[in-house]
Amino acid sequence: MSAAKVFHVDDLRVQVYNSEAQMAQSVAAIVQEYVQNLLQQQEGVTIVLATGNSQIRFLDALTTLGAVDWSRITCFHLDEYLGIAADHSASFRYYLQERVEKHVQPKQFYYIEGDTLQPLTECDRYSQLLQAQPIDLCFLGIGENGHLAFNEPSVADFHDPYMVKLVKLDPLNRQQQVNTGYFSNFSTVPQYAFTVTIPLISSAKKIICLAPTKRKAKVVKQMLEGEITTNCPASILRQQPQATLFLDMESASLMDNS
Repeated sequence: MSAAKVFHVDDLRVQVYNSEAQMAQSVAAIVQEYVQNLLQQQEGVTIVLATGNSQIRFLDALTTLGAVDWSRITCFHLDEYLGIAADHSASFRYYLQERVEKHVQPKQFYYIEGDTLQPLTECDRYSQLLQAQPIDLCFLGIGENGHLAFNEPSVADFHDPYMVKLVKLDPLNRQQQVNTGYFSNFSTVPQYAFTVTIPLISSAKKIICLAPTKRKAKVVKQMLEGEITTNCPASILRQQPQATLFLDMESASLMDNS
């Protein structure tokens, strides 16, 4: 499925599709080909996965495409709430177990243990696991406040010395989790979360960022047309030549060249 529009903003490649469904199928095919090629050149592939509504159709398409030897793929994820059990319906571990691991059985899936009793030790453990191999591929979504993973505008650091850290979530992000149906009300959304940092994301050999639907139109405009700043953490992708931003017509609708 070819894009309706392709252009660059600084170093970032942007592809716009007529619908979210077309975007999801196209990105799945792109990822399939990339992973297949890598597996012809090296023993295994390491992928960091994102969660959220922006990933659902894409992950469904990717896990049903076939022709990828998942037994040679090691998976990580971007973030997790502090104090949430792995079987909680809003847990990112639960999301990825249900949408990915149960369907494709990767070689290994390393999860952030959100319900750990020693969160700083967990940051160290996960950092060491991430350091053990290069990241071949990283999937991303964009928060309505411009966050990547849980690198909120208030805590994002483009030169972060850490790979994984514990952060306090800002109210806009916590409300977004309610709006998208993952929590019943604001008070039930955890105040803190683990996140991989922006330098770790930027170290990936290939970055795939999905930001479909009208809800993302405002932040897409900000990240592509505003300054590159931690006030909109996603704007750092404009300095990543290995990154591609995938949009549908709705999320691209407010851009000057849309």
